[in-house]
Amino acid sequence: MTRMKILLSMAGLIALTPAVVFAADAPAWPARPLRMIVPYAPGGGVDIMARILAPRLGERIGVQVVVENRSGGNTIIGTDAVAKAVPDGHTLLFGNPALSANPALNASLPYDTLRDFAPVAMVAASFNVLVVHPALPVKTVRELVTLARSKPGQINYASAGEGSAIYLAMAMFQNTAGIDVVHIPYKGAGPAMVDVVGGQVPMMFIASPPAVSYITSGKLRGLGVSGNSRLAALPAIPTIAESGYPGFEVNNWYGVLAPAETPRAVIARLNSEINASLASAEFKERAAALGAEASGGTADQFGRRLRDEIALWRKVFAGSAAAKAK
Repeated sequence: MTRMKILLSMAGLIALTPAVVFAADAPAWPARPLRMIVPYAPGGGVDIMARILAPRLGERIGVQVVVENRSGGNTIIGTDAVAKAVPDGHTLLFGNPALSANPALNASLPYDTLRDFAPVAMVAASFNVLVVHPALPVKTVRELVTLARSKPGQINYASAGEGSAIYLAMAMFQNTAGIDVVHIPYKGAGPAMVDVVGGQVPMMFIASPPAVSYITSGKLRGLGVSGNSRLAALPAIPTIAESGYPGFEVNNWYGVLAPAETPRAVIARLNSEINASLASAEFKERAAALGAEASGGTADQFGRRLRDEIALWRKVFAGSAAAKAK
């Protein structure tokens, strides 16, 4: 080899060295257990679905996925914690439609939903169920509407907080049915359901995962399903559309997001492993038993849904008293 060829070969090796060193020094992922933050108290639909996914995802990526409940501020506290977390793929948000409604209900948020989060994957979708305490003298949606119209502003309903999926369902139902009921917010669906089961608050919408056990045990009475079809797990309960309000449909979803600057390779790996987890027969069976259906799909598809829903809820709540008061 001539002197010139040797020099050129050495120059080529030197030029490649930084890239080789960088690749070798790149931090491995995952390097430790993952935190999956649920911005609600334990016991609600979001919490239940997160705890179904977490162990399956953990098995696939080789580390534990720890579900951490950070409730408060209508999901804003837990959501903000993820927005400000180190974007290394070890802190995730398990969110629901509150993420798309909060920008419409709050003039100021400590984070920007579209700027500060990277959508990872949709996990599942479910409907909500309108339930009442058995002591309330109604057995159908129509009977509830008649009672509420006879007592405007006198019947309370519970929710997981303003902006939560079950709050949004009731907001749409009030508009559709033309009733005036009083909102009693809680820090999560779990605490809200405790008070409805106990009779302190007579009604609420609840996500189908926790609804099934409460209704089948007789602790709550189901009146109507918010989707466009009946739930396989609760086939006797009609949809609200069937009950005299055609077109009524408010869906719930569950999805995983990460801080915005999380490496694309990590987002891609998470998306792949979540989709594989959702495809398992065990996940599908557990979700179906709770009235939910596995979703999946690409991160971009989830991102488009989030953008579309933010625009939708801004139109729904434009000029509302809630939006103006914040």
